[in-house]
Amino acid sequence: MNLELFLEEMDSGRTVTARSDVHNFMHQLSQDAFKVTSKLNHSYNSPEEIHQLLCELTGREVDSSVTIFPPFTTDCGKNLHFDKNVFVNSGCRFQDQGGIYIGEGTLIGHNVVLASLNHSEHPERRGDLVPKPIHIGKNVWIGANATVVAGVKIGDGSIIAAGAVVTKDVKENTIVGGVPAKYIRDVKKD
Repeated sequence: MNLELFLEEMDSGRTVTARSDVHNFMHQLSQDAFKVTSKLNHSYNSPEEIHQLLCELTGREVDSSVTIFPPFTTDCGKNLHFDKNVFVNSGCRFQDQGGIYIGEGTLIGHNVVLASLNHSEHPERRGDLVPKPIHIGKNVWIGANATVVAGVKIGDGSIIAAGAVVTKDVKENTIVGGVPAKYIRDVKKD
């Protein structure tokens, strides 16, 4: 197993069997991510140093306009994709094995959880994982303590209210909130 094959497997959406080669490689990537996020979270880093750590974490160039306020954790990093001018506030936890795509100009509040993996419902296969990507559009605002689960797409310009649990797709330029998140109203554009 290598990173390219792992990402192909994650992007396929197929179930990852517990203790399989893919699952074991996932745990190896987690250890690598923990090393980088430990550097990010346990000492002061300049914006330039944070940028370098994000590039190391993702394994690709991240635009220098991306801002993250530590602490920040993710248990993979290699399937995390930031567009330009993304801001991630402190305390966020991302689970990106299934893919997290964050659009340009998006603001993510304190303590937001983005979880791109789910577990099998079958009790004897509960350790199996089901990856599904999270796609966040441009200029989205996700309020503090919100959770977005695997497979959700959030349309451009939308607002996710603080504390919301987003289990279904969100149309562009709408505001959703609650548990589970429901439509509140359209975004005002005055």
